[in-house]
Amino acid sequence: MKKEWKVLLITGILLAAMVAFYVISLLTGRIPSNNIAVTGNTGGNLNNNGLFAQSEGKIYFSNAYDGGCLYSMNADETQITRLSNSRASYINVGGDYLYYYMDSSDGGDGMGYVIPTRGVYRCKSNGRESKCLDRTAAVSMQLVGDYIYYQHYNNRDFTQLYKIKTDKTGKELVSDSVINPAACFDGTIYFNGTERDHYLYALDTRTDSIYTVYEGDLWFPVYHQGYIYYMDVSSNYRLCRYSLSANTVEILTNDRVDGFNVGDYAIYYQRNSAESPALMRMNLDGSNPEVVAEGNYENINLTSTYAYFNAFGEPTPVYHTPVSGPVNVTPFTAAMEAAAQ
Repeated sequence: MKKEWKVLLITGILLAAMVAFYVISLLTGRIPSNNIAVTGNTGGNLNNNGLFAQSEGKIYFSNAYDGGCLYSMNADETQITRLSNSRASYINVGGDYLYYYMDSSDGGDGMGYVIPTRGVYRCKSNGRESKCLDRTAAVSMQLVGDYIYYQHYNNRDFTQLYKIKTDKTGKELVSDSVINPAACFDGTIYFNGTERDHYLYALDTRTDSIYTVYEGDLWFPVYHQGYIYYMDVSSNYRLCRYSLSANTVEILTNDRVDGFNVGDYAIYYQRNSAESPALMRMNLDGSNPEVVAEGNYENINLTSTYAYFNAFGEPTPVYHTPVSGPVNVTPFTAAMEAAAQ
């Protein structure tokens, strides 16, 4: 009888320890919930491959001088730290976590690059606890509340819109259509049609229902302070903005635009011109256009301090200019020096 009592006691202790370990694992591994209004990055940055993202004075970026590896730094480009060993793009920030598309299939040295890896990933803001949420090719992605909306791609179904919770549960097909989730505000994703028309549509992520907003001819919409900025397909890709409250359209420039980004201070856009191509910037209402840099540029990403960009087809050098004050284009040497260390 005494021996049986000891066995029962030991069994009870072991079961209690296992339950405690399971509960602790759940609590420590739990991803804190985000408000539905939380958005991982600006539409303008994500339309330019999402190479920079900002949260609370911290910048997370893909360092072109180090094969696109994920780095962090202060807004003034100090305290640059490497966070990952693989190429990162479509960077999103939500709370203490980063979400990004990782692709190690096109370069790099060392054991981390032996097996090509790609997918939608999550890690802590210090780069630790990296976890793959979906091992798939993704064209673009946006954090909306507790979900990542992303363009899932394969050779059979091509591009479809999926969503998955930040804790890796609830993966679900949202739409068979090609929907770019980059432009988002307060839980609503704004996107242009790609099949029958190029109208402006909205996807309410609370219900995943889709409705028509404006019957225009849009491409690459970006939400900013009550306006949708976009390239007007039917008018030589000039830049316009649509007021969501007044239902009106303003023409911002008649220049043909290859790509653009919208910040709090100015719009940056690549002017398509055989005679005088240039990276331009102008006020949000289209006034005071000025040349930032002559030539063809891409990957226009904005933070609260700088606009970053590189020459078309040449990942390095990366250039930057202050987003406020006079234009002053210089190389992003801090990133180059950090990669060399």
